[in-house]
Amino acid sequence: MKKIKFSIPNIKNSHLNDVKRVLKSGWLTHGKYTELFENQFKKFTKSRFALTVSSCTAGLHLICLASGFKKGDEVIVPAMSHTATSHAIEYTGAKAVFCDVNYPSGNISVEMIKRKITKKTKGVIVVHMAGHPCDLENILNFCKKKRLTLIEDCAHAIGTLHKKKHAGNYGVAGSFSFYPTKQITTGEGGMVIVNNKKLFLKLKMLKQFGIDKDIKDRKKQGEYNVKDLGYNYRMTDFQSSLGYNQMLNYKKNLSIRHLIAKRYIKNFKNSENIDHMEYSKDCSFFVFQIFCKKRDLLLKHLKKRGIGVSVHYINPLPKMEYYKKKYDLKISDFKIAKMYADRNISLPIYPKLSLHNVDFISNVIKRFIDEK
Repeated sequence: MKKIKFSIPNIKNSHLNDVKRVLKSGWLTHGKYTELFENQFKKFTKSRFALTVSSCTAGLHLICLASGFKKGDEVIVPAMSHTATSHAIEYTGAKAVFCDVNYPSGNISVEMIKRKITKKTKGVIVVHMAGHPCDLENILNFCKKKRLTLIEDCAHAIGTLHKKKHAGNYGVAGSFSFYPTKQITTGEGGMVIVNNKKLFLKLKMLKQFGIDKDIKDRKKQGEYNVKDLGYNYRMTDFQSSLGYNQMLNYKKNLSIRHLIAKRYIKNFKNSENIDHMEYSKDCSFFVFQIFCKKRDLLLKHLKKRGIGVSVHYINPLPKMEYYKKKYDLKISDFKIAKMYADRNISLPIYPKLSLHNVDFISNVIKRFIDEK
């Protein structure tokens, strides 16, 4: 039976050789690859500053802290996202306020945000679901008008653009993910991009215990000051070497993802029982999502046929026990998010996936949906 994995990291032998070199050097943190990776990411996203972190969640947490969110504050987030988005707010003592989403994008809009604004609202975190950009310009203008801090959860968005500007550059900062299934991976890890120097320096200090000086800037060994309650959110140098090497070839990776997305769209063109987003040159295509009413039956069928898929995400955040109990939430208040959660399937879309296999996946899905 044919076996198709949901995701395969785009890691080459030459990348592994660099990892070995770092490990053998004994200089496992604060090394040259961390700086190379940050510079390459900064160049790709056209941001002023980039900062490696231990995860996208860590990056979001730091941004929320640096934005001054605290107990008594409210921050609006989409009901459809990974729990990391809302957790980052909760870590600061502020309250995550959930907002319904649009279908089939899974993204929030200004209209959705307006319904959740109160006197306590201090910020908004947008998520570019599956790599499709939110309406960033309008959301930013609204946030400026209301004096709200805009933060971008870019976990899916390496290569996502809005009006030729890379995601993460509209808000005060954007946090990216390098989890194993993402477009590039460092195992665990993330990157924050920011365009304000003062905010960058604050984030940099917070990610390393609140220490005020890098190792290379210390006149004496061990001489530094701790100016704030910081965290250990650093990325290792061997992880950075993996990320740096993948970023060098990421434009090719992205072009293949677009090619595969176009093929899926062509294959599903005449399928009345399958919904999907239209092709967009501005999407990073972290995954290619389809939506169907008999999703759970299709998931079982695809597993039997050896086709690896995923779901992003199977439950809206207000349905999660922590948030449901804490804020007495009703899933009926998030009807579109629930429909999105009940219908979505994420299909494989990565550079090592052949178009022949894309056609095979498409045909298996179409036959099953049409027969049922």
